[in-house]
Amino acid sequence: MIVARQFIRPVRGAFSPGLLLFQEAMVFVVVFGSALIMSRLEKRPPGAYGLPASQAFGKLFWQGWLVGLCEVTALMGLIATFHGYTFGHVVLHGADLLRWATLWGVFFVVVGLFEEFLFRGYTQFTLADGIGFWPAAVLLSTVFGLTHLSNPGEGWVGAASVVMIGLILALGLRRTGNLWFVVGLHASFDFGETFLYSVPNSGIVFDGHLSNATLQGAKWLTGGTVGPEGSVFSFLTMAMLAVVIHILYPAKETKTQQG
Repeated sequence: MIVARQFIRPVRGAFSPGLLLFQEAMVFVVVFGSALIMSRLEKRPPGAYGLPASQAFGKLFWQGWLVGLCEVTALMGLIATFHGYTFGHVVLHGADLLRWATLWGVFFVVVGLFEEFLFRGYTQFTLADGIGFWPAAVLLSTVFGLTHLSNPGEGWVGAASVVMIGLILALGLRRTGNLWFVVGLHASFDFGETFLYSVPNSGIVFDGHLSNATLQGAKWLTGGTVGPEGSVFSFLTMAMLAVVIHILYPAKETKTQQG
């Protein structure tokens, strides 16, 4: 409780990560709890909506985590190659380094669980049952992108990037049969942006990053206030990600989320 109280306090006017963690956890509990109720009414196992407990934080999750880190590293590497990103100097050490790394790791796993289950869990399953998997995925990915426009610093290019990643995450769901791979991918990409590479995440700048990194240069290169997700290279790395998912997880019939 000491750690929670410490992080819930606002930090120099920035977003309070502890408070955000609490909020994200609560909304996930509400959304997932509602799906549990619906699973009883619909006489389906809760795992049918994308998060089977038997695979929780198993192989698919960690494969997604590794793929997400590779994607964000490739994106930052491309921006740096064209002199748009400088890592700077490490500013966290010892206990502070461990504390912030742990906080952001946990926080973004919760964010991944909430956002993926909200947009590609029960809602995706239900819509797909009526209109088909990909029409449902397009609709929900569009809504996913539009919701990001409320973030400070976000823009239309960044929102378009979110729509595209939503469709690629839907592909991951389609190919693996559940959400654990895309939860890991979502969490590690956000962790990489916010903590490892210390850049804006969907227009939001958080405290507690690893270095005093800077983005410099044209908006098309760096993404401007949006951050790397608004960079032209983001669309390139997402296309590469789609190819990786296609190769790693060949098309096959799955028991869930077929629609």
